[in-house]
Amino acid sequence: MTYVPNVSGQLRSAVQQNAALSATGLLERLFSRLFHGLVYPQIWEDPVVDMAALQIGPEDNLVCIASGGCNVMSYLAAGPASITAVDLSPAHVALGRLKLAAAEQLDAQQFFDFFGRADLARNIAVYDDLLAPHLDPATRGYWDARPVLRRRIDMFRRGFYRYGLLGRFLGALGGIARIAGVDFRQFLACGTQAEQRRFFDERIAPLFGRRAIRFLARSRAALFGLGIPPAQYDKLEADGGGDILTVLQERARKLLCDFPLGENYFAWQALSRSYRPAGPGALPPYLEAAAFPALKRNAGRVRVLNRSLTDQLAEMPAGQTGAYVLLDAQDWMTDDQLNALWRENCRTAAPGARVIFRTGGAADILPGRVSPALLAAWSRDDAASAAGFAADRSAIYGGFHLYRHTG
Repeated sequence: MTYVPNVSGQLRSAVQQNAALSATGLLERLFSRLFHGLVYPQIWEDPVVDMAALQIGPEDNLVCIASGGCNVMSYLAAGPASITAVDLSPAHVALGRLKLAAAEQLDAQQFFDFFGRADLARNIAVYDDLLAPHLDPATRGYWDARPVLRRRIDMFRRGFYRYGLLGRFLGALGGIARIAGVDFRQFLACGTQAEQRRFFDERIAPLFGRRAIRFLARSRAALFGLGIPPAQYDKLEADGGGDILTVLQERARKLLCDFPLGENYFAWQALSRSYRPAGPGALPPYLEAAAFPALKRNAGRVRVLNRSLTDQLAEMPAGQTGAYVLLDAQDWMTDDQLNALWRENCRTAAPGARVIFRTGGAADILPGRVSPALLAAWSRDDAASAAGFAADRSAIYGGFHLYRHTG
């Protein structure tokens, strides 16, 4: 039997923590509504950091949140036994399944043109001729649908990374910068980190003082474009002592200054909504040419499902999951939801299992909220967590956390 989830109910459970008629409750309901559509055309967690922490092996069964699917595909190149990816957004599920079909049906150049360029007219013929016949009905229905005039799949000839909540939000920021006289293309031409830091200090940092940016930053609804729900916004604001602009400017500096520009595709996405054509670190691992044979060989090992992580874990066998990727989903959860998730983590974990997650704030949110009896089966790897946080090129989170199952 095909599982048909109550997506609206699951989204409400995940996001809505306050009364409907409260200001925060209304924002939560708006956010959950927006999450039915495409939020992240590209995921914003660094898969290189993830794979260094997880040390994925051929015996590992992974469970993860799918989001835009980039990291699922990158993990796949490492050759795990299986990946079960879940997401509450039907759009993210459709995107993940499209990537898997493309890995199976296309050659390396066609695959790169579709997801590395994502702005070529020939991508549509590739979809119609080579991909659509191999998609399940729900996924094909999603990409063939015409919400306005064009089919959704048309995004892949118009610049896919310009779409979704994140793509449109980044476009709006670029528009504000241009009005202020700052051309991000000039930053992308910087040849050294010293030039990056100088450009940031002289041209980009002053943007945080402009009225439009201050309005966006202090509007919880405006930051939905970054995929930040109200509960996570509050954690960011707390890290800034009540001023979220301080936090956003600090993280923008890390994104744009702490790594060589040519090696940080997150910076390129933030400023141009595209990838740098070539070079080490210029692409997500799954788009590097060397990864494609493994993607094609292993694509059948992945399931992408439209449901919650806790519900999926509840149906999985005990003691067989080697790695869990929770992204920042726990920032959204109540204490009851956190404990339900970690009960399933404990039940399903194989010996030596690893869990990674990120937090909007700097603090680890588990102690004091998850039952000590549950956490007693896990040990936080402080050194690896600190190293992962320092190396994370996306730079938008306050913390990276690795837990190891100790039984």
